[in-house]
Amino acid sequence: MSESILHVRVGVPVEESLGAAAETMKALDRGEAPEPYFGVGFEDMSQMLAVFTPKRWELIGALRAAGPLTVAELARRLRRNYKNVHGDIAELMEWMAVERDEAGKVFVPWSEIVVDMRLPHQAAA
Repeated sequence: MSESILHVRVGVPVEESLGAAAETMKALDRGEAPEPYFGVGFEDMSQMLAVFTPKRWELIGALRAAGPLTVAELARRLRRNYKNVHGDIAELMEWMAVERDEAGKVFVPWSEIVVDMRLPHQAAA
């Protein structure tokens, strides 16, 4: 398994992310090998919590601990309905938190998932 980190960022302006991507491209043009960065972003906490629900965090933890599993086996281990677990896996795959291997088993490719929440600017007093 990879020792990579998935960064889940909340409230970070798109411009800031685009700026970081531009800097990475410049480094590549100079022949430098920048550190790999994997991230997904959400405008606000409610959007993030709609994707990363408590049940899905439980699923991520169980998968990380067990290693690659079929969705059916994961559902059995979590004592959850297969259809619900299948839907959760599909959603988490869209957000890069879970992947499927060549055998069709699902797994968490990250050693860490770091959630970074930017607080709104405080209004001037």
